[in-house]
Amino acid sequence: MSERPLVSIVVPTYNRVDRLGRVLRALADQTVPVRDIEVIVVSDGSTDGTNEYLTGGDLPVPVVAVLQDNGGPAAARNGGLRRATAELVLFIDDDVIPTPTLVAEHLAAQREHPGTVVIGPMLTPHDHPMQVWVRWEQQMLYKQYDALAAGRYAATARQFYTGNVSLPRALLERYGGFDESFRRAEDIELAYRLADDGVEFHFEPRAEAHHYAERSFASWCDIAYQYGRNDIVFARYPGRERLGRFLAWTFSQHRLPVRLITWATVSWRLFGRIVVGSMKGIVRLGELLRVHALSRAALSIIHSVLYHEGMADELGGAARFKALMRTGEIAAD
Repeated sequence: MSERPLVSIVVPTYNRVDRLGRVLRALADQTVPVRDIEVIVVSDGSTDGTNEYLTGGDLPVPVVAVLQDNGGPAAARNGGLRRATAELVLFIDDDVIPTPTLVAEHLAAQREHPGTVVIGPMLTPHDHPMQVWVRWEQQMLYKQYDALAAGRYAATARQFYTGNVSLPRALLERYGGFDESFRRAEDIELAYRLADDGVEFHFEPRAEAHHYAERSFASWCDIAYQYGRNDIVFARYPGRERLGRFLAWTFSQHRLPVRLITWATVSWRLFGRIVVGSMKGIVRLGELLRVHALSRAALSIIHSVLYHEGMADELGGAARFKALMRTGEIAAD
């Protein structure tokens, strides 16, 4: 038996006690011996019986239970990090069910790429009926995974999704963990700080897990908007001028109708509300007729509108947004 575990697995959770049980059972079934795994579950202010489940003693795998007031995902992950004892930390979300070889694949990838961030895919499960907007989100993830696996581009900070990611604990401690002032994109914020200092990111397609995602349409819309705002926040950091150019390039890659609609809605928000409402109706129609391509197109427009509205609001208006899209540079305040 090793003196310390090979990996500390941090699972933040909030009011998902049933799903959490599945995560823990999957961790108990790993090909890596349980004695080499330290499982830390952080209940971030749960009120659904999670705390009682974690402290009741009848768990499929030994767990270090951390019970804390609700502070958001960053605070929850930091709470787990403070209790971690292994040199390697693996973050898994409470709606992500690992395959039996997930831990072994992370360990192998970390041996092959020491001192790096290893990102595993969150796959769509076949036994979970997803809401159409969550299904769209998964399809966007698959596009990234396919490109990464094919070598069309390398993993970057923008793929640092903490539902399935590992990295040395020393890195997390060196950079102070997650910034708890962020309630959205706190994982990407940390990843940019790591990347700024030259930390490399590696995609390991064999470190598979299944993502049993659920969220309301309102939450999905809010995520799009907040990610737009936060991308501008991140791009303003000194030394990140390339991010402004990347954001402008990404916008240019959208299809022309999407760009034109987005351009208009950033200037006229009432038009934006009309577009979002109309596209929501088209999503319903597409699902009713089983024309899923129609639903996907409408959701892409909604996401683009809300994401770029978030960017424009953080920049200070439509004029600054359009200037960024034209030049790739963020105007100074």
